[in-house]
Amino acid sequence: MTGFRLGYVPGVTPAKWVRIWAERLPRVPLELMQVTAADAPDLVRRGEADAALLRLPIDRTGLHAIPLYVEQTVVVVPKDHLITAADEITVDDLADELMLHAQDDVLDWDRPPGRLIEERPARTGDAIELVAMGTGLLVVPQSLARLHHRKDLTYRPLTGVPESQVVLSWPEADETSELVEHFIGIVRGRTTNSTRGPAPKTKTAKPRAAAKPKAAAKKQAPDRSRQKPRRRR
Repeated sequence: MTGFRLGYVPGVTPAKWVRIWAERLPRVPLELMQVTAADAPDLVRRGEADAALLRLPIDRTGLHAIPLYVEQTVVVVPKDHLITAADEITVDDLADELMLHAQDDVLDWDRPPGRLIEERPARTGDAIELVAMGTGLLVVPQSLARLHHRKDLTYRPLTGVPESQVVLSWPEADETSELVEHFIGIVRGRTTNSTRGPAPKTKTAKPRAAAKPKAAAKKQAPDRSRQKPRRRR
């Protein structure tokens, strides 16, 4: 088998699945390719990656996609911000806040909450820097908040807004490749005994030990009824 090329967008962590792949297919190298959210679908369509872990929404033309998990949406704020006093934030809590909206935003909404700053940072990382400078707040999937973690920033869960769904995507074809089927099985939690997983190793049955011969029957006690009675002296 040739190697398997897996693309993934920032914030998605495929480490667990890569480890399982190495355990099940140690002779098939898995190449990880980090790619931007905007470029990920075309990377798969062009065949430059066998599959990719990316976020919806995407243009599904020519692509399969199976959902894996949904991410919590959070608002990134300075550690000394009043919002940190709450465990969870609503859209109404952000109504009067200055909000940043990065150009590579992955959340599917018409308009983020709060008072939007007109100038949009090119990347999420740039927007995080502006949050640290006190320019405004930023709404992102939790994994991106963790990816761009800073000691002077924190985040709180935000309710009432779109959430990010991570999917596994691969090219539409008449027949899905064997390696893609292997990876689908891994992310779906199939075991090696699954029909689509790697064939399990068959154990050679051990020969049964030969049956031991039954113990010989005990000798019967002599029949004393036929013995002659002894004479008394």
